Amino acid sequence: MAGAISGGPGDSGLLIGLPGGGGRYGRERGSGALRSTLVAFVSTVVFLGVVALLVVNAPGWPAVQESFLNGRVFADSLPLIVRAFWVNVQLFLVSEVLILGFGLVIAVLRSLPGSVLFPIRLIATVYVDVFRALPGILIIYVLGFGIPGLGVTGVSKFVFAILALTLIYSAYVSEVYRAGINSIHPSQDAAARSLGLSRLQSMRHVVLPQAVRRVIPPLLNDFIGLQKDTVLVSYIGVVEIFRQAQIRQSASFNFTPYIVVALVFLLFTIPLARLTDVLVTRDQRRRATTAR
Repeated sequence: MAGAISGGPGDSGLLIGLPGGGGRYGRERGSGALRSTLVAFVSTVVFLGVVALLVVNAPGWPAVQESFLNGRVFADSLPLIVRAFWVNVQLFLVSEVLILGFGLVIAVLRSLPGSVLFPIRLIATVYVDVFRALPGILIIYVLGFGIPGLGVTGVSKFVFAILALTLIYSAYVSEVYRAGINSIHPSQDAAARSLGLSRLQSMRHVVLPQAVRRVIPPLLNDFIGLQKDTVLVSYIGVVEIFRQAQIRQSASFNFTPYIVVALVFLLFTIPLARLTDVLVTRDQRRRATTAR
């Protein structure tokens, strides 16, 4: 049976293409997919072309082009802005490590059973509720200007920025971890306990490894948001990519530096978003295979 099934006596010669076979149905499906792709490509090009024509023929286009798409300002601003982006990368990497660890601790504390440990669960719950409810910029302002007001010296704004980002995103990441922990069937813990493992050992060796694998895609989504929110620390004086763009804008009286910032974030964030999609698809296929 190479790729088709022929009908029985009296059949008119109907052929049904099998998956991976070379039947007529498979060829028609392949040509239909190609035709759909071409149609989608052409319609997209036409749509974008119409939009571009409308924009460049608008009465105010020359002024907008000069203010936002100035080639000279773009070339002058690009090296400084790209160099300042390294500060955002440092903020992102250091905060991410701290968030992964602290968020996991909060999730485990919220999952502790028993009435004796209720105060610990309550503190963890209050922390998550408070830092998810408050706007991130408000927390950055309070920490960035409030802690120095206490007379604390020798600590840079960079450290306050990392502290603020860690506190904000740990609350969100802890909920992602907790969802992963709750997705593990209780029988897994019961089986580990029956083998002589303590509750802590069961959590560490059985529940958490499975939970973490399940929540990797949503964690990546949170870190895409973290990378973008690193620009918020510019409001407490950290000279990163957005603050550098503000400095260049003030010097040139032109908004093109902000377009440079947008392009840098697009080049950095879109590959991470596509990686997240790949991991989500892979996880869905794995679960579908396991369920069979």
